[in-house]
Amino acid sequence: MRYLHTMVRVRDLEASLDFYCNKIGLKEVGRHEVPAGRFTLVFLGAPENPDSQVELTWNWDPEDYGSARNFGHLAYEVENIYETCQRLLDAGVTISRPPRDGRMAFVRSPDLISIEFLQRGEPLPPQEPWTSMENVGEW
Repeated sequence: MRYLHTMVRVRDLEASLDFYCNKIGLKEVGRHEVPAGRFTLVFLGAPENPDSQVELTWNWDPEDYGSARNFGHLAYEVENIYETCQRLLDAGVTISRPPRDGRMAFVRSPDLISIEFLQRGEPLPPQEPWTSMENVGEW
């Protein structure tokens, strides 16, 4: 058995691509337009392991997906949790659960999918401003 991908439905494909590609850093590795079914599939992979993919499914006809809390989260290992969170914060992404412990942080996508970032290896020593930041919203 081999892991292929996780599918998440998105409301706004361009906003989602901006979030996942421009802000998180995933790369588009495939795209399928299905006019007969009125949907688009976009496959994204992390630079270090592009075969473990996220499939964004954009249904052309609007749908209400609720708050998206029924989906757990996507998780990515990062070289430096503080640098990753600062880059996201600078790009306008809300850090829902800051990396107070130097190990773990959460953000949410435009479609309210929780994204977890985990520090590669041992946790980094706690540092400001992260240790003083409160949680924001749900994660």
